[in-house]
Amino acid sequence: MGIFKAYDIRGLYPKELDAALAHKIGSAFARLLKAKTLVIGRDMRTHSPELAAAVIEGARDAGADVIDIGLASTPMAYFAIGSIPCDGGLNVTASHNPGQYNGMKLCASGARPISAANGILDIERMCKEPTPAPVAKRGKLERRDLLAEYAAHVARFAQIPRDVKIAIDAANGMEAYTLPAILERLPRIKASTLFMDLDGTFPNHEANPLKEENLDPVRELVVRTQAELGVSFDGDADRCCFVDEAGRTVGNDLMTALLAREVLAQQKGAPIIYDLRSSWVVKEEIQRHGGKPIRDRVGHSFIKATMRAKGAVFGGELSGHFYFADNFVCDSGVIAMISALNLLSREKQPFSALVSDLRRYHATGEINFHVADKDQAIADLKSRYKAGRQDELDGITVEFGDLGDKEWWWFNVRASNTEPLLRLNLEASNRALRDRRRDEIVALLGEPEHGHA
Repeated sequence: MGIFKAYDIRGLYPKELDAALAHKIGSAFARLLKAKTLVIGRDMRTHSPELAAAVIEGARDAGADVIDIGLASTPMAYFAIGSIPCDGGLNVTASHNPGQYNGMKLCASGARPISAANGILDIERMCKEPTPAPVAKRGKLERRDLLAEYAAHVARFAQIPRDVKIAIDAANGMEAYTLPAILERLPRIKASTLFMDLDGTFPNHEANPLKEENLDPVRELVVRTQAELGVSFDGDADRCCFVDEAGRTVGNDLMTALLAREVLAQQKGAPIIYDLRSSWVVKEEIQRHGGKPIRDRVGHSFIKATMRAKGAVFGGELSGHFYFADNFVCDSGVIAMISALNLLSREKQPFSALVSDLRRYHATGEINFHVADKDQAIADLKSRYKAGRQDELDGITVEFGDLGDKEWWWFNVRASNTEPLLRLNLEASNRALRDRRRDEIVALLGEPEHGHA
């Protein structure tokens, strides 16, 4: 796979992505959008200043004025693109990837995502062609510091009636930059923090909170400081993962169900989007609290488009992306954290008690397989499980039974958009049924990655 991915641009620096290519991308991006004004930000990786400068010069050569916002988490870049009159923008970041990677997340006006389906592949094609000479009247450059405005925007989501103790791991990523300005505005949040130095080499641990071992530092901090909740951010701060007051991981689908209650308490009957890998507890909770559950494909560009089309107020993905209509229909780890604290601060019980009743079904978690012929493997599953309800919204989903039945189970197998893998998620009404069906499908797909089963 090249560096032009399904949702963003990402590759090794400087082998796959260097300043010369970044300049071409800046020019192509400006021409693709016929842009008069673009917003450009960057993360804390050691090579991000060089790549951002090259993107800016490429865009200016194509005639676009550029507003350079400097250091920015991806949610801060979304805020800038959503709130400043412009034709779009990008953030130079490789998200949770290790320090030798870099990349870009791109948006059109209103912070609408640009993906492979609506522009990234066009930019790839344009980069292979000769770049036009700079226009006679190059674009202007303006530098703007938006940290205070961004922090004020985020702080508006807080409704925290009492002091709450939280443990936060910024993973040396971009939340380390934006969090102090946010917490300054929210004195009720009593935060103990970890790894708050910006360091694009990620010296303490990989900035990917989906890996359980990367949650160990925040677990330890929660227990040591007797915090009520722990949260760990990824490198560009658009995702986060949670642990309860005992340091136990709370799955992101359970967080979607929990935060849906918070949203529906304010906006009765609202549509809420969840990704199709999520536990059935999510749709059950959304319905129970008067909302309208809408199941969607995996991936931020799909979920944002569906939220706009259906007028949804909130969405959540198993990967730790949480989306808010009032945040330019964008994902934000820190707004998810604040939403969880809003809920916790009103309750008389610990966080583990809030989620304990959500742990009522039995899921496998995501199991990955290296499969040579992914299409054939999915076709075989379709044929083998033809007795179930099937849909192909994203890969193949097969359902046997319904919520409320004595026994039910379902699975989804989909090809990864970012890696050469098939991913299995399976859930059942009881543990024995889950294990039996999991073993059956694992036998069909072959040895799971890292022996994970």
